[in-house]
Amino acid sequence: MVSSYLRFEPDASFGVIASNSNVLWLPPATSSSTSAGQVIVGALESVMVWDIKKGEKVHKWNEVDIKAEVSCIAKRDDDIFAVGYSDGSIRVWDAKTGTIIVSFNGHKSAVSVMKFDPSGTRLASGSRDSNIIVWDLISEVGLYRLRSHKDQITGLEFKSWTGEDFGEMVLDGDNNASNWLISTSKDGLIKLWDLATQHCVETHVAHRGECWALAVNGEICMTAGGESELKVWKVNVENGDHNRLQPQGILLRQSKERAAGLAFHPSAPFLACHGADRAVEVWRMRSAEEIKKSVNRKRRRRKEKLAAKSDDANDEQILEEIREDDVTEIYVPLVVIRTPARVRSMDWAFTTPDLQKKDTLQVVVSLSSNCIELYTLAVPEQLKKSSVPPEYNRLYALDFPGHRTDVRSLALSSDDTMLASACNGSLKVWNVKTTNCIRTFECGYALCSTFLPGDSILVVGTKSGQIEMFDVASSALLDTIDAHDGALWSLQVNPDGKGLVTGSADKSVKFWNFRIVQDEVPGTRRTIPRMRLQHARTLELTDDVLSVRQSQDGKYIAVSLLDNTIKVFFVDTLKFFLNLYGHKLPVLSMDISHDSKLLISCSADKNIKIWGLDFGDCHRSIFAHQDSIMAIQFEPNSHHFFSASKDRLVKYWDGDKFENIQKLEGHLSEVWAIAVANSGEFVVSASHDRSIRIWQQTDDPIFLEEEREKELEELYESTLVNALDGPEQSGEKENDEVTTAAGKQTVETLVAGERIVEALDLGVADLELLEDHEVLKRKNPNIAPPSRSAVFVALDNIAAERYVLDVLEKIKASQLQDALLLLPFEKVLSLLRFINMWAEKGWNITLASRILFFLIRLYHRQIIGNEIMRPMLSSVRAHLREAIQRQKDELGYNIAGLKYIRREYDQGHTKEFLDEEEQKKEEERGLKKRVFTTI
Repeated sequence: MVSSYLRFEPDASFGVIASNSNVLWLPPATSSSTSAGQVIVGALESVMVWDIKKGEKVHKWNEVDIKAEVSCIAKRDDDIFAVGYSDGSIRVWDAKTGTIIVSFNGHKSAVSVMKFDPSGTRLASGSRDSNIIVWDLISEVGLYRLRSHKDQITGLEFKSWTGEDFGEMVLDGDNNASNWLISTSKDGLIKLWDLATQHCVETHVAHRGECWALAVNGEICMTAGGESELKVWKVNVENGDHNRLQPQGILLRQSKERAAGLAFHPSAPFLACHGADRAVEVWRMRSAEEIKKSVNRKRRRRKEKLAAKSDDANDEQILEEIREDDVTEIYVPLVVIRTPARVRSMDWAFTTPDLQKKDTLQVVVSLSSNCIELYTLAVPEQLKKSSVPPEYNRLYALDFPGHRTDVRSLALSSDDTMLASACNGSLKVWNVKTTNCIRTFECGYALCSTFLPGDSILVVGTKSGQIEMFDVASSALLDTIDAHDGALWSLQVNPDGKGLVTGSADKSVKFWNFRIVQDEVPGTRRTIPRMRLQHARTLELTDDVLSVRQSQDGKYIAVSLLDNTIKVFFVDTLKFFLNLYGHKLPVLSMDISHDSKLLISCSADKNIKIWGLDFGDCHRSIFAHQDSIMAIQFEPNSHHFFSASKDRLVKYWDGDKFENIQKLEGHLSEVWAIAVANSGEFVVSASHDRSIRIWQQTDDPIFLEEEREKELEELYESTLVNALDGPEQSGEKENDEVTTAAGKQTVETLVAGERIVEALDLGVADLELLEDHEVLKRKNPNIAPPSRSAVFVALDNIAAERYVLDVLEKIKASQLQDALLLLPFEKVLSLLRFINMWAEKGWNITLASRILFFLIRLYHRQIIGNEIMRPMLSSVRAHLREAIQRQKDELGYNIAGLKYIRREYDQGHTKEFLDEEEQKKEEERGLKKRVFTTI
């Protein structure tokens, strides 16, 4: 009989506030809202929406099939967001419903930057593969790929002829609107692209090294390089005779680290820049009057100095160097905001209801320590050169729902309702059911932890050798014991619950007993009972102790040493019993089964060994992971166990048959610790990516043969996709073309192509069958109808052309072109035959036209060289023109009807008939042009 196991599925992921993506600010919906605003940020594979004032999670956007990390986020408005992932895919999310509107897949590596055009109909994305792709959000297709940069794309900005007026929609025939794209890359170049011709028209060297950021404000463009300098450019796309990108000057930053982000304030004359350090620099843009006063003052002082020197030779030349268009006169440093950790991303926070004063600025910052902070900056009305920099303060900090450093230890309570996670500096207690953090303690560098019997006290072992005891109910530190002279690597409660054992790098294992003492309450005569640890005995060893485990029957204690061995002693007499050797590197963790018969050990040599505790024989050695195995633990009341490794996997094993049952994939970095529930219903894992994940046991059975077949299929599919996209990815052929098709073969497109081929085969066979039947029917009118395919019979005798159209309609628009690339030319001829039938009947003309035009572009040479196809193409053209003309007439009739309704409304009403979208855009344009003249 085939053994079956129950599958573990991801149930919850928490502990990550912000990961490696940029942060976006979302103002409150209404002025009466109690929220100060929301922050949208990537949290590993999810997008989190946080309320910055309440510190609560508002929304979480995630799909089960998304395994890649969020790399960047772009906002079109307060409802539509584009999210780029580390696997090169892009998904456009609807913020109101939390669903995906459209998915794109064209980049070979992580998406690094994205930008919507002013009309919101196109999206430009840049990637680490040095390519730029422009996507059409209406047709849901990739328009083209721009290839000219030689390194990661770091900045993208659309630019139009109309300067600041970005509100107009792109109309038919208006080819000038938003038809320019500015891009920067780590290759140090800034490029200007003409999207009408899809070519790069200008290339300039922006910085001597890498170019890391780009920001545009009207006609001013600013780039940030790897050094402490910002370069200012003037953009004039109407200037066809000279350079459209003209350098204006250089600004020097205070920080010597490379810049990482630039952002102009949307409605105030301020600029913010942050680098790869713990600071955000804010710059102020002077008004024309301030610039004039400053220049005149500098010229007057320069004249006084020259008069004192009585040197008239270069007076005029020196005075001419002080100009009003000098960027150092326009942009002046305002303040440097110091943060407690390295800044990962920043954004301007604005239009908050509680801070409407025009002399107050707000900056939201995402830090590398897994927290988000909001700073307020008070700007006085009169700013002088000698004045003190304005003060800033941290208004809100979102740091409670996550750790600042890696989680190194996990512990579950006896009833599996509480989870303790410990790291360097903090210990948190979580509610397992709701994943909410209910307690936070300050501790040392924690290496191990456990709940004591009763689940009211937590014990933590630190790197300094101390044992720290915490009371969960009162959130208090009960006691700190200097237990060892070295790092305390492992501790475990005795099976009888009357004490615990600790192992340390000071080459000793110590046994501790629990005792209750009466502590006096200060200032009174009353006493209260408190638990204390009493040292009972010590086991001295020859090397550092890395892990300690006692058997459930209380008979044996196993100790793993730095010399790669495991030594087993009798608990009562501490006499030596067994020496287990075979690992080539130190054993990092081990566990003993519930029946005290098996011991499992994992090591930095990537192997798991299963030992018998009766004779010390090695039952099996398994090469389990691709990197060091950090933790291992038995499932209660069974010989099944879990292992966690630096290869980002948690694996489920059968300790009797020595087989891998399941791979739990989800972590994006090294897994440090695991904890198995006492009920065996779930397992918890913690990773270097600061996430804590719960894997829940389901009722879905696992059969090992099916799992092995599924792994082989996934391996085959991945190699097949890489082979189809091989030439560009492997670098076999260097393509110097600036513009190429925007597409990428994936497993979904391969499946879609196979479905199209299968549908065409069935459809053509059915058409030929019906044609033969018609010929026979002319000779014998009473002939029986033909027996069609079971597929058509099951679909209520559907027509072949309708069946093929249904198959094509079910394919996503963003995957259709890549699926059509897989068709051989003979299938293309069959598809053209069906397109002719759809055009004649007027079925889905939009889809038919899109497929037809793509096939003609793709197989143009073969089609014009085949004379047999001319009658079919002529028939398609005639039928398609008739169908398109009918649709054009319907649109014209509907537009005329709407105009008539508007005229009738205007005649009978005093209020104007306004378009809500147009009115909203007019208001937004008014806000963009507003300048705070009092600052």
